[in-house]
Amino acid sequence: MATKTATKASARERLLEAANELFYSEGVQTVGIDRVIEHAGVAKASLYNTFGSKEGLVCAYLDLRYVRMKDRITRTLTRFRTPREQLLGVFDALGEAFTDPEYNGCAFVRATAETAEDSAIRQVADNYRVWVRGLLTELATASGYAAPEALARQLHLLYDGAGQSARMDRDPSAATTARVAAATLLDAAPLTACATTP
Repeated sequence: MATKTATKASARERLLEAANELFYSEGVQTVGIDRVIEHAGVAKASLYNTFGSKEGLVCAYLDLRYVRMKDRITRTLTRFRTPREQLLGVFDALGEAFTDPEYNGCAFVRATAETAEDSAIRQVADNYRVWVRGLLTELATASGYAAPEALARQLHLLYDGAGQSARMDRDPSAATTARVAAATLLDAAPLTACATTP
């Protein structure tokens, strides 16, 4: 029984890595399920027993991307002392992603552009976006800004725009440009009364 569980876990990991490689480089609609199965070297039944459907596999692939990006950002932010520095540090984490030779844009944007509005895939993408916006809001609040939600929304636009620019223009320095714009935005944003009081 333990061997069977280990085999299932191994098949799951192989399917996820194959999906991550193929879906990210070519698109979730372009890549058929048979290619993922062949690339992973598993039986077709393994995919359906583990993920239920192609949509289930796409959701798991996006969850994997979400966890990896969340880990990258969280790890990067440990290098900074203050919440304001951490707000800017989010763009440093993006910069790390952009310099990867395999960088092919935001996986969530690409996947949702190819799916129906009511797809479970959109929910996974929404979860990622809610996390990013929540992090930016939390850090803006901790920094003492008077309108943290509005500021987080503006920073999120810079975050999204940097990803699009890095992919469309093949410009890994887009994160640096976005970071400079974010710093200007932070400098201009009003602080709460208690944050400005010496």
